[in-house]
Amino acid sequence: MAASVTALVVDDEIFFRRLLRDILEKGGITVVAEAANGDQAVEKYRQYRPDVTFMDIFMPEKNGLEAISEIMALDPGAKILVCSALGFDLEVEAARSSGARQLIMKPFMADEILNTVREVTGT
Repeated sequence: MAASVTALVVDDEIFFRRLLRDILEKGGITVVAEAANGDQAVEKYRQYRPDVTFMDIFMPEKNGLEAISEIMALDPGAKILVCSALGFDLEVEAARSSGARQLIMKPFMADEILNTVREVTGT
């Protein structure tokens, strides 16, 4: 994978942020920032403009759906991948309607993560 691909990892659980960071970095992707809620996600996206953003849906303060909408308003070309343990149809549909490119179910596999990044970034 091209070393120039950058990522933002958003999840309220540090375990999943660390796991995803490890998978991405081993795959040659630079994690430029992490966020634990939707407010931080929007702030970090604005600051770093990553190539791909991994977004949890259910988080405190501002949830992932709200953050996706705000990020898409800032950058309609943003590539957001939703990572969630819960696959409720309404939330998944809302995430896609807000602009998310893919849904990746937890627990995720390294190959699935890296292949999805390649698919959405064209690398």
